[in-house]
Amino acid sequence: MVLGSIGIRIREGHRMPIEADHRGSDSPYIARVWRGRASGVESLTSVATSNWELVFWEFEGTLRVSVRGPETFASTAEVTGESESFGITFAHGASMPHLPVARLVDTGVESPHADGRVFVLRGEEWAVPGFDDAEDFVDRLVRAGVLTRDPLVDEVVWGGIAKVGGRSVQRRVSAATGLTQGAIRQIDRARHAAVLLGEGVPPLEVVHRVGYYDQPHLARSLQRFIGRTATQLRRREDGGEPLSLLYKPEDDGRF
Repeated sequence: MVLGSIGIRIREGHRMPIEADHRGSDSPYIARVWRGRASGVESLTSVATSNWELVFWEFEGTLRVSVRGPETFASTAEVTGESESFGITFAHGASMPHLPVARLVDTGVESPHADGRVFVLRGEEWAVPGFDDAEDFVDRLVRAGVLTRDPLVDEVVWGGIAKVGGRSVQRRVSAATGLTQGAIRQIDRARHAAVLLGEGVPPLEVVHRVGYYDQPHLARSLQRFIGRTATQLRRREDGGEPLSLLYKPEDDGRF
């Protein structure tokens, strides 16, 4: 969830006063669509993510819009008051040429103007979309040339074989995602491991299932990208900060 100018993705089903909903999409440009509400929460842990997002949030009666880049480490954000948020998480390979993703890593750019009906993107006014019509909005961005896609990137990120040279692949992945293939895999592996641990899968089994060398390797990855230990993730009643949005990789039809 996003409050103020800090990007925070919320986790569904947490026992703290956070309500969230998220879904997949048939659009090749979209990885996930989510919405949520928070109140009475002092802080949230924003886990690392290899995707960038377009996020809309209302805070103290004011609508704000931000393009948030990939996050390469877990961070804590303070939260005050109440807020409602909606976001479109874009698939690997989708990008906005006027906002290179490489410049957005671990940061973001806020729209210069937004109200209850429209916001400004690439110097143009766009109607504010909703949770159910995100695909229509993204289609309009594509037709206007605001949003483009390199299909090779999404394919190779998920293990496909490219028909071009390795250097060309690396260059195209970096241009479209702001990250290397290695960084994307590390982040997504940690997120997958966190979901499994939250479901009660033993750490040693997670090590073998997700592809870590050993449990210390898993522990270092979780601390960096998720901000939690394996024990904290398995004990969901530990009373810690709520985590940002996590979901099974197969929810996107990738595995």
